[in-house]
Amino acid sequence: MSALRGRDAGTRRVLIVCQLDGYANELRPIEIQRFLIAHGHDVQLANTYYLSRASSAPASRRNKLPSLRPKRTLLYAIEAASLVLTRRWNFGRRHLSFYSLVGDYYMRRSILASSLDLDDFDLIICESPHDAGLLTVTTSARTLYDCPTPWADEIYFEGRVTGGQHRRLRSLERRVFESVDQLAFYWQSYARYAVRHYGISGANILTLDFGCTPAARRAEFKDPPRVIYLGSLSSRFIDLPLLSRLSRIYPHIDVYGGPAPDPKLGLNYLGYAHPSILQKYQLGLITCTRDELRREGFSAKHLHYLAYGLPVLAPAWRRHMELLRGTVAYDEHTFLSIIRALAHEQEWQRRSDEAYSQAQRLAWAETLQPLEVLLRGLPKRD
Repeated sequence: MSALRGRDAGTRRVLIVCQLDGYANELRPIEIQRFLIAHGHDVQLANTYYLSRASSAPASRRNKLPSLRPKRTLLYAIEAASLVLTRRWNFGRRHLSFYSLVGDYYMRRSILASSLDLDDFDLIICESPHDAGLLTVTTSARTLYDCPTPWADEIYFEGRVTGGQHRRLRSLERRVFESVDQLAFYWQSYARYAVRHYGISGANILTLDFGCTPAARRAEFKDPPRVIYLGSLSSRFIDLPLLSRLSRIYPHIDVYGGPAPDPKLGLNYLGYAHPSILQKYQLGLITCTRDELRREGFSAKHLHYLAYGLPVLAPAWRRHMELLRGTVAYDEHTFLSIIRALAHEQEWQRRSDEAYSQAQRLAWAETLQPLEVLLRGLPKRD
């Protein structure tokens, strides 16, 4: 408890457990850390992305090698088995992923519980479902599960578990939802989804929406409008076949992200790019599948687009778009006519102004305020 002595009465010690993977998963924990430090709190960030590896340094070659510590070596073995059995083998993906996911979950729980001094903190925040088992470990600290998306359902709609396995995985996740002191989601519609589909009470839910950093330099109008897709290309819910069809409908769509898509899709794939590339485009593009989770869902890239004043083209089947002004709904039949309408400068500027105003309302300093209120309300510890 010595680390808790000598602090200002309003200062709280916070542990953020997260996975810094170089993509969107690392943005939110870094912004939370920055926000809390700016408010005078003592924040430790635990990056578990290389938990099973000999080194946690991103630039080190040793992060490809297994750790020599027994539990971490076993975790590495689970990860390797998953890669071999579920990445490309369709039967393995559907029937065996469950066992690697659950093994990974419990092994991470054990490793983190033994390597982190949980009682030394006022609040423990977990940012990844893979590490969320840590929050079920008995500790004097308060717990907040900042859940990206209802995980069991995401895995199911990705075709990675059977119906029976999905029910077991959802039960495991429900126990985490109900056991933590506070439960947040990356977007408020996911909270409503979890209450409705998981049957949780919702009594511990904290609204803590995703945020953004409005760009100092906004995008500008050009004709013809250039469309950008910026983000992950690895999951089925992105619906790469839809992105391919839209690219055939309108040829001025550039795609950035990773991993590289199948060339047969015919995408104008340009590799990885920093979000500042958005300044050069006029429209941001969202694609997603039609399953219930994605209809209720949210894309972090949506806020990236808004931050640069880009009107956002989002599928008509995605709900709650009234929460994100500057968004224009499309389907494959209306896609081209919508872009043609936005090729008129006055209409584009109107939508762009809506988008940028929305980004300002969703700046991190605004969306993370409930977290500061939560911390200030925690009892002082001796």
